[in-house]
Amino acid sequence: MFNTDALIKYLPLLVPVILVEMGLLIFALLDLLKRPEEQLKGSKTMWLLIVVLVNIIGPIVYFALGRKDE
Repeated sequence: MFNTDALIKYLPLLVPVILVEMGLLIFALLDLLKRPEEQLKGSKTMWLLIVVLVNIIGPIVYFALGRKDE
């Protein structure tokens, strides 16, 4: 079954990772939704899927590669 002792043991390490992941996800989604498609390298749909489905790395890739220089 599920080992709750292991979860409790690693909870102090998991909480900051989850908070960073959620912060990156929210910030990337807000930026993606307000940005016109002309300022993106690719379509909004593609970046939306990458940001949502690739967890921590998706938003980082979006910020590093997805936006055109203004």
